[in-house]
Amino acid sequence: MKRLTPEFLLLLFIFITTNLFAQQGYTIKGTVHDGNHMKIPEGEIFLISKTDNTVIKSELVTDGDFILKSIAEGDYTLQVVSLGYDDLFREVTLNKDETLDLVLNKSSQYNLDEVVVTGSKKTFITKNGTTKVAIKGSVFETIPNPLDLLQKLPDILISNDKEAVSVVGRGNALIYIDKQKATINDLNALSVAEIESVEIIKNPSSKYEAEGRALILITRIKNKRDRFETIVTETASLKKRFNNYLGINPSYKNGNLELRGNINYNQLNPWEGLGNTFELEENQWESAFNANSFTKRRQFIIGAGLYYEINEDDYLSLNVNGKLQKDKDTNTANTFTLDQSIPNSVVTLNNNDETRNFVNTYLGYNNKLKSIDANLFTGFQYSSYTQKSESVIRNNFNDTQFDLSQQRNQQFDVEVVTGRVDFEKQLIPEINLEAGLLYLSADASTDFNVTDYVANDNPYSVYLYKENNSAAYTQASGTVKNVSYQVGVRAENTDVTGKFRGDDYPAIDRNYTNLFPKAQVSFPLDSLNSVSLNYAKSIARPNYSSTSQTSIYTNPYVIFSRNLNLNPTITDEISLGYQRGDKSVSLNLFTIKDPVYFGYVYNETDDIINFSSVNYEKELGFNLELNIPVSYKMWSSVNTLSMMYNDIKDVKAVAGNASPYLYYYTNQMLKFSSGYTVMVSAMGFTERSSGVFKRNAVFTMNAAANKTFFDRLDVTLSFNDIFRGLKFTEDVNVNGINSNAIYTLDGREVSLSVRYIFGKLKDSKYKDKNINENTNRIN
Repeated sequence: MKRLTPEFLLLLFIFITTNLFAQQGYTIKGTVHDGNHMKIPEGEIFLISKTDNTVIKSELVTDGDFILKSIAEGDYTLQVVSLGYDDLFREVTLNKDETLDLVLNKSSQYNLDEVVVTGSKKTFITKNGTTKVAIKGSVFETIPNPLDLLQKLPDILISNDKEAVSVVGRGNALIYIDKQKATINDLNALSVAEIESVEIIKNPSSKYEAEGRALILITRIKNKRDRFETIVTETASLKKRFNNYLGINPSYKNGNLELRGNINYNQLNPWEGLGNTFELEENQWESAFNANSFTKRRQFIIGAGLYYEINEDDYLSLNVNGKLQKDKDTNTANTFTLDQSIPNSVVTLNNNDETRNFVNTYLGYNNKLKSIDANLFTGFQYSSYTQKSESVIRNNFNDTQFDLSQQRNQQFDVEVVTGRVDFEKQLIPEINLEAGLLYLSADASTDFNVTDYVANDNPYSVYLYKENNSAAYTQASGTVKNVSYQVGVRAENTDVTGKFRGDDYPAIDRNYTNLFPKAQVSFPLDSLNSVSLNYAKSIARPNYSSTSQTSIYTNPYVIFSRNLNLNPTITDEISLGYQRGDKSVSLNLFTIKDPVYFGYVYNETDDIINFSSVNYEKELGFNLELNIPVSYKMWSSVNTLSMMYNDIKDVKAVAGNASPYLYYYTNQMLKFSSGYTVMVSAMGFTERSSGVFKRNAVFTMNAAANKTFFDRLDVTLSFNDIFRGLKFTEDVNVNGINSNAIYTLDGREVSLSVRYIFGKLKDSKYKDKNINENTNRIN
């Protein structure tokens, strides 16, 4: 184990001491009926703590019955809400299981403006490998963009280039928005003002794609009553330079029709820092560079959606969203080389103009098959992404003068069409059957055009890529003698071809079929304790961007490029979990074939190091995770601690000794009676050695204060990366190249966010619905 930092020891103390608050749990169940002893058809019951007035649990009342499980001993208030009835409040002192008979009175007020729950919802709920974070009504809802939001949640990591989202111990994650499969671009085209909650699911079922070992499910806010509302958000952010985010989110609902939209305009000025040293011992060649990038970025994020409830069970949903982005980059790299003991220095200026445009459209139709008491969903989706860059590169060797070196014109396009069908039927009360089909077709192309003024050359090529993916799944879930289970299998066939225009034979021609079984069993030991066992097999295919020839010129000796020959990654894993109330511990064991990480290859002819993603041979490891949420009066705390072990092996790399390391996350929140909310969060890793790679310890801390005025105006002051801890180092020796890299993020930030709600509310009997479509791997 590596040396522990003082920051980690402090957080470890928090983890240990908060565990002392563990309490026993009980069950409350019962029946809700009216004065004539008729069960109410539907409603909702809330369990509210009497100490801090927070909503501990909420469940639906269905045909008059309800059940609340795993509740700690203490004093509570039960609130029952049902349209057409007065709210019922019942005081409960819980020290054993309770069975209640609750009676509602008909409401004397027929024109209800809204239903008000007197408690405040918990921000974090963790159970059976899933963490649910309530965004609406929390300090998180004023964060200006979805990626920054996810970065502040437990177990979620955003890659340095902000092109991938991963879950600690699970790798890259699937992203779903309202149960619609999404990508980074869909996420960037979403407004935080639309988000109701975020769920981090570590054991997704066969219903979801086999792509990835974890799922991030984002649920958008659904208007339950007729309203016209507009949310305006303005965020001013100061990092190394000034950034501004402006968002307008109108929504309208009248009867069965709901319309929503979002318009965001962002003026951003991001900065990045990258340094690296290389050593080729056999060639007696050394190089070191330090690069900085300043960008002027302008973003338009737009979206529109239509939801129409045809009847009680059927609905139609249509959504269009997009992101239009234009960057002007100024990149500077200072490089020093030592070749056969001969020193050389060069300053590189790379002025790059780039546009990235993304459009996504999906249509979904849900139909209740009443003749067989089943549900059928059909969805269609079309996505398009274009990235175009124009670079002018100049070099100054040994303090002479800047000379034009290269001009690069590159364009990458991808279009994806997806269709799916999902079928669900309750066979008997104990068994639910689900099945579905999916078809995906993707076409991508890259135009690569470089004018090399030094070599007097003009390389030009067009690479064409096509992928078809067909999938079918079935799964059954239910309960047998209090043991709940979910078992399923997914079959996926992938047909891929990649070809340079003008070539007789394809560069890539693959057709493969895989079966992905998944199973989950949960055993309740009593009303408080349960044990779960999971098995899953999953795949991680290369993103469509990896099919691009697009390369980035860093200096005359280092080029970042895509790898057209990446193989998919296959993972087998098994996990065992123990849940005690809202606290849990889990152990996950895994083996990975063809894991993807960065690597280096030296081209001796051109005297250039190519930096790209490559497949390593295998990886194995484990993750032991502890989750401890705690609340007491106005204080709530969420704490995650993971001991992790990854051993990456490859014959092309020099591997060191792999050793366990730790990940930690803590979120401390205080809600004052005056309406102020204060939040402090921190996360980090200890030093990490995973065989091939050695990485540094990382620690970052954030703080925020929020206050709502007049029930419509939210003001949030945030401080991010307070101690400038977002600096990453990585040491690796692969293909005879010894590399020591350092990457610095522009993380320290002070921001002020103002959010105001315009609009009015009318009465309605709107019923929540979910949609389910599919999209692609564009990023």
